[in-house]
Amino acid sequence: MKKLILIALGIAPVLSMAQSSQFTVKGTLSTSKTATKAYLSYPLAGKQVLDSVQLSNGTFSFSGVITDPVPAHILIDHDGSGLKKVSFASDILKFYLDKGSVTLMSKDSIKYATISGSAVNTENQQYINLIKVPEQQVAAANAAYQAAPQQKREDTVFTASLQAKIDVATAEKKTIQLKYIKQNPASFINLKIINELIGPDLKLELIEPLYNSLSPALRTTVSGLEIAKLIAATHTTGIGSVAPDFTMNDTNDQPIALRSFRGKYVLLDFWASWCGPCRTENPNLVKAFANYKDKNFTIIGVSLDQPGKKDSWLAAIKKDGLEWTQLSDLKFWNSETAKLYGIRAIPQNYLLDPDGKIIATNLRGEELNSKLLTLLK
Repeated sequence: MKKLILIALGIAPVLSMAQSSQFTVKGTLSTSKTATKAYLSYPLAGKQVLDSVQLSNGTFSFSGVITDPVPAHILIDHDGSGLKKVSFASDILKFYLDKGSVTLMSKDSIKYATISGSAVNTENQQYINLIKVPEQQVAAANAAYQAAPQQKREDTVFTASLQAKIDVATAEKKTIQLKYIKQNPASFINLKIINELIGPDLKLELIEPLYNSLSPALRTTVSGLEIAKLIAATHTTGIGSVAPDFTMNDTNDQPIALRSFRGKYVLLDFWASWCGPCRTENPNLVKAFANYKDKNFTIIGVSLDQPGKKDSWLAAIKKDGLEWTQLSDLKFWNSETAKLYGIRAIPQNYLLDPDGKIIATNLRGEELNSKLLTLLK
């Protein structure tokens, strides 16, 4: 068995030092004569584990430790071509690693396997069945857009009709999700649902009552406690709150405190050199800075760049023309400042008044310009 640890990208991972539990995954492809290798991928302590094992007479087994049930993928290499050449769309199964033993049984394809020995996987399958119709409707709308020629994609009536279908399906899915949580307060799948409902911008009026309705045992799991931390962080970063103070090093390794900017309007912008949407938004920030920097306004960039990637951070600052204060501890999603603000996705920003109070969040493009024009005219 070969196990690799890979850095996880994207949404901030769950990190914890909670007590671990042993897991075992046993799989059988009863009629397969060609499958040579199985790959198992799952998150652990902020990193992505990639494990692999050779099949013997169509069987394989993995073992390890986890703190909570975690989403995982098993991929089967049927012809010995190796992971880099195997399509992740070919033969892959999404399931949950759970404490104890999980058994996967199929004839010749893992993606059709039946899963036994795990209550979490049973609950997950029930939930998937419940949201199947709205999920299919969203997928159909997206497929229709992808299949349309460019001229059709630029037709606002066409795109509006597709968006309307997506909005209806999304609303129906949300109704199903809320009903599921109410009827199954102890189901681990509720944490998956709540994380999806949180998205990049937690709405306290929706999420806090849902979280409080969960069973005490579920709220005290590692994943449950992470949601509690996000709720607590959101309470301190809501509109009207004084932005939590912090100190970070700038590009010259000099410590800079947020409180030192009191007296000015400040846009606190969380971004990273590796974040495509952040880089796309940067020209709007450059424009705003140029227009209002002499009118008691500035920007503070807080980068979630990775350890050892200072050169990439500095190169992005130079290439994008970011002339305002730039800070980073180069700790990726482990940034203490990102945790302090409950940052789950970037770009994300907070507009502070001269007293350090948060007066707006996640202003983009013309919306940012309009807000600043109103404040600084």
